[in-house]
Amino acid sequence: MKKILLSLFVVALSTTINAQLKTPAPSPSAKLEQTVGLTDVSVEYSRPSMKGRTIFGDLVPYGSLWRTGANANTKVTFSDDVTIDGKTLKKGTYALYTKPGKDSWEVIFYSDANNWGTPRKWDDAKVAVSTTAKVDAMPMKIETFTITIDDLTNDSAVLGILWENAYVGVKFNTPTDKAVEKSIAQVMGGPSAADYFSSAVYYLQEGKDVNKAKEWINKAVDMTKDQPRFWYLRQQSLILAKAGDKKGAIAAAKASLAGAEKNGNADYVKMNKEFLAEMK
Repeated sequence: MKKILLSLFVVALSTTINAQLKTPAPSPSAKLEQTVGLTDVSVEYSRPSMKGRTIFGDLVPYGSLWRTGANANTKVTFSDDVTIDGKTLKKGTYALYTKPGKDSWEVIFYSDANNWGTPRKWDDAKVAVSTTAKVDAMPMKIETFTITIDDLTNDSAVLGILWENAYVGVKFNTPTDKAVEKSIAQVMGGPSAADYFSSAVYYLQEGKDVNKAKEWINKAVDMTKDQPRFWYLRQQSLILAKAGDKKGAIAAAKASLAGAEKNGNADYVKMNKEFLAEMK
Protein backbone atom coordinates (compact mmCIF):
# COMPACT_ATOMS: atom_id res chain seq x y z
CA MET A 1 0.00 0.00 0.00
CA LYS A 2 2.83 2.43 0.91
CA LYS A 3 4.54 1.70 -2.40
CA ILE A 4 1.32 2.47 -4.29
CA LEU A 5 0.82 5.77 -2.41
CA LEU A 6 4.46 6.74 -2.99
CA SER A 7 4.12 5.92 -6.69
CA LEU A 8 0.97 8.05 -6.94
CA PHE A 9 2.73 10.93 -5.13
CA VAL A 10 5.69 10.80 -7.55
CA VAL A 11 3.34 10.81 -10.56
CA ALA A 12 1.37 13.74 -9.15
CA LEU A 13 4.56 15.69 -8.38
CA SER A 14 5.92 15.06 -11.86
CA THR A 15 2.65 16.22 -13.47
CA THR A 16 2.68 19.42 -11.39
CA ILE A 17 6.29 20.20 -12.35
CA ASN A 18 5.57 19.58 -16.04
CA ALA A 19 2.45 21.76 -15.91
CA GLN A 20 4.49 24.64 -14.48
CA LEU A 21 7.44 24.27 -16.83
CA LYS A 22 7.79 27.11 -19.32
CA THR A 23 10.30 27.35 -22.17
CA PRO A 24 10.72 29.94 -24.94
CA ALA A 25 8.77 29.33 -28.15
CA PRO A 26 11.01 28.56 -31.16
CA SER A 27 8.91 31.02 -33.20
CA PRO A 28 7.46 33.55 -30.74
CA SER A 29 4.15 35.16 -31.55
CA ALA A 30 3.76 38.89 -32.20
CA LYS A 31 0.99 41.38 -32.83
CA LEU A 32 1.39 44.60 -34.79
CA GLU A 33 -1.24 47.35 -34.62
CA GLN A 34 -1.24 50.50 -36.74
CA THR A 35 -3.79 53.17 -37.62
CA VAL A 36 -3.54 54.27 -41.25
CA GLY A 37 -5.54 57.45 -41.74
CA LEU A 38 -8.76 56.39 -40.02
CA THR A 39 -8.38 52.64 -40.64
CA ASP A 40 -7.13 50.24 -37.96
CA VAL A 41 -4.79 47.55 -39.25
CA SER A 42 -3.40 44.64 -37.23
CA VAL A 43 -1.12 41.71 -38.00
CA GLU A 44 -0.83 38.58 -35.83
CA TYR A 45 1.99 36.21 -36.72
CA SER A 46 4.79 33.96 -35.48
CA ARG A 47 8.45 34.87 -35.96
CA PRO A 48 10.90 32.09 -36.90
CA SER A 49 14.63 32.84 -37.06
CA MET A 50 17.28 31.85 -39.61
CA LYS A 51 19.51 29.99 -37.12
CA GLY A 52 22.20 29.44 -39.75
CA ARG A 53 19.75 28.13 -42.36
CA THR A 54 19.32 29.26 -45.95
CA ILE A 55 15.74 30.49 -46.15
CA PHE A 56 14.48 31.39 -49.62
CA GLY A 57 15.07 28.75 -52.25
CA ASP A 58 15.76 26.13 -49.55
CA LEU A 59 13.76 26.17 -46.30
CA VAL A 60 11.10 28.13 -48.18
CA PRO A 61 11.19 26.78 -51.76
CA TYR A 62 10.69 29.18 -54.65
CA GLY A 63 7.30 28.92 -56.32
CA SER A 64 5.65 27.05 -53.44
CA LEU A 65 2.81 28.29 -51.25
CA TRP A 66 4.16 29.51 -47.90
CA ARG A 67 2.28 30.27 -44.71
CA THR A 68 4.38 33.47 -44.44
CA GLY A 69 5.65 32.87 -40.94
CA ALA A 70 5.29 29.87 -38.68
CA ASN A 71 2.68 27.95 -36.72
CA ALA A 72 -0.90 29.21 -37.20
CA ASN A 73 -1.94 31.50 -40.05
CA THR A 74 -0.45 34.95 -40.25
CA LYS A 75 -3.57 37.10 -39.91
CA VAL A 76 -4.06 40.60 -41.28
CA THR A 77 -7.14 42.58 -40.19
CA PHE A 78 -8.54 45.79 -41.71
CA SER A 79 -11.31 47.79 -40.04
CA ASP A 80 -12.37 49.29 -43.40
CA ASP A 81 -12.35 48.24 -47.02
CA VAL A 82 -8.91 48.87 -48.54
CA THR A 83 -7.54 48.85 -52.06
CA ILE A 84 -4.57 46.76 -53.19
CA ASP A 85 -3.28 47.03 -56.74
CA GLY A 86 -6.60 48.57 -57.79
CA LYS A 87 -8.61 45.73 -56.23
CA THR A 88 -10.98 46.17 -53.29
CA LEU A 89 -10.27 44.07 -50.21
CA LYS A 90 -13.30 44.09 -47.92
CA LYS A 91 -12.84 44.87 -44.24
CA GLY A 92 -12.18 41.78 -42.14
CA THR A 93 -9.46 39.27 -41.24
CA TYR A 94 -7.39 37.40 -43.82
CA ALA A 95 -4.69 34.76 -43.82
CA LEU A 96 -1.55 36.02 -45.54
CA TYR A 97 -0.03 33.51 -47.95
CA THR A 98 2.83 34.02 -50.38
CA LYS A 99 4.64 32.27 -53.19
CA PRO A 100 8.21 33.56 -52.97
CA GLY A 101 10.35 33.86 -56.09
CA LYS A 102 13.85 35.18 -56.72
CA ASP A 103 12.66 38.47 -58.20
CA SER A 104 9.00 38.73 -57.19
CA TRP A 105 6.45 37.19 -54.86
CA GLU A 106 2.78 36.45 -55.24
CA VAL A 107 1.02 37.80 -52.14
CA ILE A 108 -2.40 36.36 -51.33
CA PHE A 109 -5.08 37.52 -48.90
CA TYR A 110 -7.16 34.40 -48.14
CA SER A 111 -10.59 34.72 -46.51
CA ASP A 112 -10.26 31.56 -44.36
CA ALA A 113 -7.84 32.53 -41.60
CA ASN A 114 -8.40 29.55 -39.30
CA ASN A 115 -5.87 27.10 -40.71
CA TRP A 116 -2.66 25.90 -39.14
CA GLY A 117 -0.15 26.54 -41.87
CA THR A 118 -1.53 26.16 -45.40
CA PRO A 119 -5.04 24.79 -46.05
CA ARG A 120 -5.34 21.05 -46.61
CA LYS A 121 -7.44 21.89 -49.66
CA TRP A 122 -6.86 25.18 -51.42
CA ASP A 123 -10.02 27.01 -52.50
CA ASP A 124 -9.57 29.68 -55.18
CA ALA A 125 -12.97 31.10 -54.22
CA LYS A 126 -11.43 32.15 -50.88
CA VAL A 127 -8.71 34.26 -52.52
CA ALA A 128 -9.96 37.74 -51.73
CA VAL A 129 -7.07 39.58 -53.40
CA SER A 130 -3.85 38.42 -55.02
CA THR A 131 -1.05 40.71 -56.14
CA THR A 132 2.58 40.56 -57.23
CA ALA A 133 5.35 42.42 -55.41
CA LYS A 134 8.99 42.72 -56.36
CA VAL A 135 11.84 41.59 -54.12
CA ASP A 136 14.28 44.21 -52.86
CA ALA A 137 17.62 42.92 -51.62
CA MET A 138 18.47 44.00 -48.09
CA PRO A 139 21.98 45.35 -47.34
CA MET A 140 22.10 43.17 -44.23
CA LYS A 141 20.68 39.85 -43.03
CA ILE A 142 17.37 39.94 -41.15
CA GLU A 143 17.74 37.10 -38.65
CA THR A 144 14.13 36.96 -37.46
CA PHE A 145 11.09 37.00 -39.76
CA THR A 146 9.50 40.45 -39.55
CA ILE A 147 6.34 42.15 -40.81
CA THR A 148 6.04 45.94 -40.80
CA ILE A 149 3.52 48.63 -41.69
CA ASP A 150 5.50 51.59 -42.98
CA ASP A 151 5.52 54.51 -45.44
CA LEU A 152 2.45 55.92 -43.72
CA THR A 153 0.35 58.65 -45.31
CA ASN A 154 -3.18 59.80 -44.54
CA ASP A 155 -4.58 57.25 -46.96
CA SER A 156 -1.96 54.57 -47.58
CA ALA A 157 0.78 52.39 -46.13
CA VAL A 158 3.04 49.50 -47.13
CA LEU A 159 2.79 46.04 -45.59
CA GLY A 160 6.42 44.90 -45.50
CA ILE A 161 7.75 41.36 -45.26
CA LEU A 162 11.43 40.97 -44.29
CA TRP A 163 13.58 37.90 -43.75
CA GLU A 164 17.08 36.77 -44.64
CA ASN A 165 18.16 39.33 -47.25
CA ALA A 166 14.76 39.91 -48.89
CA TYR A 167 12.19 42.70 -48.52
CA VAL A 168 8.77 42.57 -50.17
CA GLY A 169 6.34 45.47 -49.80
CA VAL A 170 2.63 45.55 -50.63
CA LYS A 171 1.02 48.98 -50.74
CA PHE A 172 -2.60 49.36 -49.67
CA ASN A 173 -4.88 52.40 -49.77
CA THR A 174 -7.47 53.30 -47.16
CA PRO A 175 -10.74 55.26 -47.70
CA THR A 176 -9.62 58.19 -45.55
CA ASP A 177 -10.62 61.01 -47.87
CA LYS A 178 -14.09 59.60 -48.36
CA ALA A 179 -14.57 59.21 -44.59
CA VAL A 180 -13.27 62.71 -43.83
CA GLU A 181 -15.46 64.29 -46.51
CA LYS A 182 -18.47 62.49 -45.06
CA SER A 183 -17.55 63.66 -41.55
CA ILE A 184 -17.10 67.23 -42.77
CA ALA A 185 -20.48 67.16 -44.48
CA GLN A 186 -22.13 65.84 -41.31
CA VAL A 187 -20.77 68.53 -39.01
CA MET A 188 -21.02 71.52 -41.32
CA GLY A 189 -24.64 72.04 -40.33
CA GLY A 190 -23.43 73.46 -37.03
CA PRO A 191 -19.68 73.16 -36.82
CA SER A 192 -17.55 74.36 -33.95
CA ALA A 193 -14.32 76.31 -34.31
CA ALA A 194 -12.45 73.03 -33.86
CA ASP A 195 -14.46 71.48 -36.71
CA TYR A 196 -13.60 74.35 -39.06
CA PHE A 197 -9.96 74.20 -37.95
CA SER A 198 -9.60 70.42 -38.46
CA SER A 199 -11.32 70.57 -41.84
CA ALA A 200 -9.11 73.44 -43.03
CA VAL A 201 -5.91 71.72 -41.91
CA TYR A 202 -6.94 68.50 -43.64
CA TYR A 203 -7.57 70.35 -46.90
CA LEU A 204 -4.19 72.06 -46.58
CA GLN A 205 -2.32 68.82 -45.93
CA GLU A 206 -4.03 66.98 -48.76
CA GLY A 207 -3.67 69.78 -51.31
CA LYS A 208 -7.42 70.14 -51.76
CA ASP A 209 -9.45 73.33 -52.42
CA VAL A 210 -7.33 76.07 -50.81
CA ASN A 211 -10.15 78.63 -51.02
CA LYS A 212 -12.40 76.34 -49.02
CA ALA A 213 -9.58 75.80 -46.52
CA LYS A 214 -9.16 79.59 -46.30
CA GLU A 215 -12.88 80.07 -45.65
CA TRP A 216 -12.87 77.48 -42.87
CA ILE A 217 -9.70 78.63 -41.11
CA ASN A 218 -10.91 82.24 -41.20
CA LYS A 219 -14.15 81.14 -39.53
CA ALA A 220 -12.22 79.17 -36.89
CA VAL A 221 -10.02 82.18 -36.10
CA ASP A 222 -12.99 84.55 -36.04
CA MET A 223 -14.94 82.27 -33.68
CA THR A 224 -12.01 82.30 -31.22
CA LYS A 225 -11.00 85.96 -31.56
CA ASP A 226 -11.90 86.68 -27.91
CA GLN A 227 -9.35 84.07 -26.87
CA PRO A 228 -6.96 83.75 -29.83
CA ARG A 229 -5.32 80.39 -30.32
CA PHE A 230 -1.80 80.74 -31.67
CA TRP A 231 -1.90 77.29 -33.28
CA TYR A 232 -5.04 78.31 -35.22
CA LEU A 233 -3.28 81.45 -36.38
CA ARG A 234 -0.23 79.43 -37.41
CA GLN A 235 -2.34 77.29 -39.75
CA GLN A 236 -4.14 80.38 -40.99
CA SER A 237 -0.79 81.90 -42.01
CA LEU A 238 0.11 78.76 -43.98
CA ILE A 239 -3.25 78.57 -45.72
CA LEU A 240 -3.33 82.28 -46.58
CA ALA A 241 0.20 82.02 -47.97
CA LYS A 242 -0.80 79.09 -50.16
CA ALA A 243 -3.88 81.04 -51.30
CA GLY A 244 -1.62 83.91 -52.38
CA ASP A 245 -2.57 86.33 -49.58
CA LYS A 246 0.95 87.25 -48.45
CA LYS A 247 -0.16 90.28 -46.41
CA GLY A 248 -2.78 88.27 -44.54
CA ALA A 249 -0.32 85.40 -44.00
CA ILE A 250 2.23 87.75 -42.42
CA ALA A 251 -0.40 89.30 -40.15
CA ALA A 252 -1.59 85.88 -39.01
CA ALA A 253 2.00 84.71 -38.40
CA LYS A 254 2.77 87.80 -36.30
CA ALA A 255 -0.37 87.22 -34.22
CA SER A 256 0.57 83.54 -33.79
CA LEU A 257 4.11 84.53 -32.79
CA ALA A 258 2.81 86.95 -30.16
CA GLY A 259 0.50 84.27 -28.73
CA ALA A 260 3.25 81.66 -28.73
CA GLU A 261 5.66 84.01 -26.94
CA LYS A 262 2.99 84.86 -24.38
CA ASN A 263 2.36 81.17 -23.70
CA GLY A 264 6.04 80.20 -23.75
CA ASN A 265 5.73 77.79 -26.65
CA ALA A 266 9.24 77.72 -28.14
CA ASP A 267 8.32 75.44 -31.05
CA TYR A 268 5.67 77.81 -32.38
CA VAL A 269 7.91 80.82 -31.76
CA LYS A 270 10.60 79.18 -33.93
CA MET A 271 8.17 78.13 -36.68
CA ASN A 272 6.59 81.59 -36.90
CA LYS A 273 9.94 83.37 -36.98
CA GLU A 274 11.16 81.10 -39.76
CA PHE A 275 7.93 81.64 -41.69
CA LEU A 276 8.15 85.43 -41.36
CA ALA A 277 11.75 85.32 -42.53
CA GLU A 278 10.67 83.36 -45.60
CA MET A 279 7.89 85.88 -46.31
CA LYS A 280 10.42 88.72 -46.38
